[in-house]
Amino acid sequence: MIRVIIADDHPLVRRGIRAMLDDETDLDVVAEAENGAEAVERAATVGADVVLMDLRMPVLGGAGATARLLADARARGDVVRVLVLTTFESDADVLQAIEAGASGYLLKAAPHDEVVAAVRAVARGRTVLAPGIAEALVRGTRNAAIEGVRLSDREAQVLALVAEGSSNVQIAARLFIAESTVKTHLVHVFEKLGVDDRTRAVTRAQELGLLDSRPPRPAR
Repeated sequence: MIRVIIADDHPLVRRGIRAMLDDETDLDVVAEAENGAEAVERAATVGADVVLMDLRMPVLGGAGATARLLADARARGDVVRVLVLTTFESDADVLQAIEAGASGYLLKAAPHDEVVAAVRAVARGRTVLAPGIAEALVRGTRNAAIEGVRLSDREAQVLALVAEGSSNVQIAARLFIAESTVKTHLVHVFEKLGVDDRTRAVTRAQELGLLDSRPPRPAR
């Protein structure tokens, strides 16, 4: 069962999202929040796997709430993912949310099936971006791209498999290397990209054009 918190300042919107998710047997809406500060508090007290986060809310906006919520979760040793669900798609909004650590970014106009699938994917550690959002990321980061960043062939292979949702054990089996070696490669990738988690590593590598779109080929 995937535990979900809905954070949105409009009661009717929260009601509509809840009705959508209540139809799914594997999704359980455990709490609602009408602003970012409440979302942070609900995540700490009620607990959740995924927080559906609006961006523009009173008291504390979605990006700020995302950063604080994820930092608090890490301090507690919890794993919480944030999926932004908003009406805003400007480059600045997208970048703010992703930089804060959001695992996905969808528009409220997205079809029912797309939203449900995104919640499930984010809960599994995948990154989900609405069509066109990737382009906004590229536009917004082109001038601020980290110069000189290069991944080795093996690091790129490992990260590509992370992007597919593979675990360290699965990556080790796929590439015929030890799990400890996979962890070492990921540590190096995190250091090079200036990130501290798998989702952000994938997002940053995509922003910089460092991920090969072709599936990794096993190499002994």
